[in-house]
Amino acid sequence: MRPKRLHLSEQIRRAVDASDLSRYRICKKAGIDQSAFSRFMAGKVGLLQQNLDRLADVLGLDVVTRGASRKSKG
Repeated sequence: MRPKRLHLSEQIRRAVDASDLSRYRICKKAGIDQSAFSRFMAGKVGLLQQNLDRLADVLGLDVVTRGASRKSKG
């Protein structure tokens, strides 16, 4: 049985908590509003995709998306 996958937002939260950077510094580097970031970290709201991308860049994460594969006909 496969372990349950974490949602991207939970992975970001864990990376923030494990980071050597303060939350203030992360917000500054990512250009994200601190109050919105606090609400995100508390699990109260989500973030826009562009903000998640910025966070991933600051935290040194690679974001990989999986989609349905298409089989070529022929």
